[in-house]
Amino acid sequence: MEKHMLITISRQFGSGGREVSKILAKKLGVRRYDKKIVEMAADNIEEGMDPKEAVELSYNTPSNCLGNLGDYGYERVARHNRMYIEQAKVILEVAKEDGSAVFLGRCADYILKDQPNTYSFFIYADDDYRLARAKTHYAGHTIKELDAEDKHREQYYAYYTGRTWGDPQNYDLMINTSKISLEAAADLIISYIELRQKKAANA
Repeated sequence: MEKHMLITISRQFGSGGREVSKILAKKLGVRRYDKKIVEMAADNIEEGMDPKEAVELSYNTPSNCLGNLGDYGYERVARHNRMYIEQAKVILEVAKEDGSAVFLGRCADYILKDQPNTYSFFIYADDDYRLARAKTHYAGHTIKELDAEDKHREQYYAYYTGRTWGDPQNYDLMINTSKISLEAAADLIISYIELRQKKAANA
């Protein structure tokens, strides 16, 4: 495996994508970034910002959002947009460091799309599987509630990237965790990356 490798994981709510990212990072022996990105970004906006407020702010977008952020002076950008900008800065800073990392969500697949040795994956699952996980991991949420969270993610992603969340063209591989274990999903990601790197080495 390459010494410097960036892996992004996007996931459907209830698919087990968060757990896949944890397993993957552990297997590779690399750092994993999720809410830590929010905390680091919050410090750049307001020293001592409440962690809960920072997480909520990181998911906010205008209700009438129609496109991506565009080019505006930083001082004119709304507070929630500043949070996205700071998150992007943190992700890019981490990417420049020596070593590898796994990024969960935060539009990392878009932010890192032009960085070398970046691999992006989308984790999804059938409704029956998501519903079963909701009973044990998400306080018994209904499919409607799970889908509502996904809709929010879709809007967030569209607003900041101008792309469609879950579109296969945005990812190297999409994995249905209804069909295989979460550990097998992590192994599949590693195998895919190894194949890509082997092909590149033999080119």
